[in-house]
Amino acid sequence: MSTDTGTAARGTRTRPRQAAYGLFEVQVAAVQRLGASFVRLTFTSPELAGFGAGGYDQRIKLLLLKEPFAAHDVPGDDWYTWWRELPEDVRPTMRTYTVRAFRPATAHAQAELDVDFVLHGVQDGQGGHAGPASRWAAEAVVGDALVLVGPTAPGGGRAWGVEWAPPAEARTLLLAGDETAVPAVSAILEQLPAGVKATALLEVPSAGDLTGLLSEADLTVEWLPRNGSHAPGELLQRRVHEVASALVDEVSAQAAPGTELEDVDLDAGILWEVPEHAVASGPQALYAWLAGECGVVKALRRHLVREVGVPRTSVAFMGYWREGRAEGE
Repeated sequence: MSTDTGTAARGTRTRPRQAAYGLFEVQVAAVQRLGASFVRLTFTSPELAGFGAGGYDQRIKLLLLKEPFAAHDVPGDDWYTWWRELPEDVRPTMRTYTVRAFRPATAHAQAELDVDFVLHGVQDGQGGHAGPASRWAAEAVVGDALVLVGPTAPGGGRAWGVEWAPPAEARTLLLAGDETAVPAVSAILEQLPAGVKATALLEVPSAGDLTGLLSEADLTVEWLPRNGSHAPGELLQRRVHEVASALVDEVSAQAAPGTELEDVDLDAGILWEVPEHAVASGPQALYAWLAGECGVVKALRRHLVREVGVPRTSVAFMGYWREGRAEGE
């Protein structure tokens, strides 16, 4: 759970300016298949006692080792420079994932951290189309090792890899994403308080990916399985167009009609914008959190702002991946 103690959608957050990051060598402690396209790996090690949990949609880096970690001479103060300067044949593959859950160490057990992996191209036997992290997760067994990059003290906010930051007064929330966003959305929903109305629209590869989600919020969850009959993003865009207007109150819809948006070049850099100071124009104003494939997320944000009239300061959008590209390309 997050260290936040507020009673609103976001609550009172501690937002230090910086968070120190470090490397945690961990091992797989458990493997749980969650559905046709998802597997949960539980990681543990004595080092995780020093992991800084941030809650909500906290992002971490995973380094898939090509040789035993003990063989690396790792500096204590600049892990990224060390990683970047390694020869390609020994440099660990790096990918970004969401902390699905973190359980601190107790007197009787080591700390544990769950990560849910989407098995892109693996679940249907098309392993050749899967990325290295999906292939690794699909074959992982108890005892396998990797290195996790994360903060070394608990906290909250962007410095901890947390992008969930609606205005404290927001009571109507829309979370929309594809399968890559399911772990983050699930973690967010579990931490929402009562008194908040949340709608989650989740597009997934198949009906075998539907799972139960728990929340104290007034929660509506719609699963949108493609089942091989729809292009990625097609169902999600259609459903957001159908439901978004009904979630926006009359005051909010008039706040920024026809707002102009600059065109976002998907080839120019990362598609990622989270308003630093999100504003809700009233207690029923909509706050939207969008994540998934870059082109789909860009189109959804444009629709919400330009056609529905949601203020751009009330829309967070994150391109988790780009069709045809691996992370970092």
